[in-house]
Amino acid sequence: MAHVFVYGTLKKGQPNHHYMMDSSNGKATFVATAITAQKYPLVIAGKYNIPFLLNLPGRGLRVHGEVYEVDKKMLGFLDEFECVPGMYQRTTAGLEVRESAAGGKLSPGSITEAFVYSTTAYQPDWPSLPAFESYDASGDHGLRYVCREDRH
Repeated sequence: MAHVFVYGTLKKGQPNHHYMMDSSNGKATFVATAITAQKYPLVIAGKYNIPFLLNLPGRGLRVHGEVYEVDKKMLGFLDEFECVPGMYQRTTAGLEVRESAAGGKLSPGSITEAFVYSTTAYQPDWPSLPAFESYDASGDHGLRYVCREDRH
């Protein structure tokens, strides 16, 4: 089992969270909310308004998200879903645990590591886009996320 930090459309209440809960993709169990130990630019970019965590540690903001414990099958699904290694790369990031799931092993305030899907494959202007500390597809940013099934 591995820990994965999700910060965008895979979080609870977001358009792609159902993929995390679909057992045919593998197993994913919510373990905690967390914030990145370092700052990163979380931007919304491209014609589909996709949230991207730019692999530029030290720039941007500390990013809020959720930590899931996933099995090998789900990790493979997520690699494919995130188009690794072309669109995103799976790397590790340090996280500060905020709230742990009931009976969870991670205690609030502790530091842990998890896989995160960030990108080095971005357009030159993306680092200058507004950075967010938390992503919500329905946020006041006004940038409507286009789900994969609606992309033409």
